[in-house]
Amino acid sequence: MVRVHKFMDRWCGVLKVPLCSDSGPYYRVAASLCLSPTSKTLAVPSANAIFFNGDRVEGTGNSVIERLSDPKTIAGLLVSKFGTSVNAWVFESSIFNGPFAVYKDFIPSVNRWGEPKSYSPLGFPASRSTISLLSNCLKEVKNVISRIEGEQHPTNVPALHFSQPKTLILGFSKGGTVINQLITELSSSDVMLTGNKSYTEEQSRGGQCSNFSEAIKIIPDMEETLLNSITEVHYVDVGLNSSGAYLTDHAVIERIYKRVTQGAKGIRFLLHGTPRQWCDSRRNWIRTEKDKLVHMLESAARRSGGKLQVCERFYCADRPPNMQMHFEIIEKLNVS
Repeated sequence: MVRVHKFMDRWCGVLKVPLCSDSGPYYRVAASLCLSPTSKTLAVPSANAIFFNGDRVEGTGNSVIERLSDPKTIAGLLVSKFGTSVNAWVFESSIFNGPFAVYKDFIPSVNRWGEPKSYSPLGFPASRSTISLLSNCLKEVKNVISRIEGEQHPTNVPALHFSQPKTLILGFSKGGTVINQLITELSSSDVMLTGNKSYTEEQSRGGQCSNFSEAIKIIPDMEETLLNSITEVHYVDVGLNSSGAYLTDHAVIERIYKRVTQGAKGIRFLLHGTPRQWCDSRRNWIRTEKDKLVHMLESAARRSGGKLQVCERFYCADRPPNMQMHFEIIEKLNVS
């Protein structure tokens, strides 16, 4: 299933793609992708912003919640915030138990309500699933563009920026569990010092990088490449009805710190929250976990020489907690 909205400089649509190339489960993914202004083919972006959505909220009658529950709207907002050179991907869970998103393929330990018992890097399930979905989405988009244009999609993909695309990961509400899993996997992955080289436009035109088109890819093609390309992590009003909304494993954060001091790319953590999650007296563990994670990250940041950064932002602070602000934060998000 593909619903397409093609704009002058972007390909936008909603896809339903399988996790594996030939079988389910099927995921709904909204995408807003860069197009080359000259050839109208997909272009290599400066970054891939990947947003993991949360539980379903239906029947509220609230127009704000309904609009900001739409993955197409979210994809458009991501582009408006990170810039038009960025590709935006919005993933929804393939499994819902009633309203509850269950990211079983990403976090094997989750229970039937999608709550994780633990985060383990064993088998790298979140990065493996992310790579698989991105690959299948990209294949489907290329097929759609070929049908629309009535010609074969070119092998060489033009680049808007001459460096490997960065990866920005965002977890909204329940989607924060996937962020925790990815960070756990990142902490246990090998530091890759290759593939970070930047190329100038003059070098590519002058043939100094003969395999330029092969070296630069729209999306990461391996789990290690994905993990090593992560430069920003955004927790967006995350919360659970159990513990595990935020990472509290000191060993994970220490391994992230060691990675960046050993030559890995720098990484920035941004924690965005509203009173809906951070001031909920019935679930006070959310605030406790958030404060613990911030404390661990700040400690690592002070020792990292600027390679690890952390920022905490509070939205709608002057309003009593409600469901609308939980979705409004997506629109209010300050990613600077």
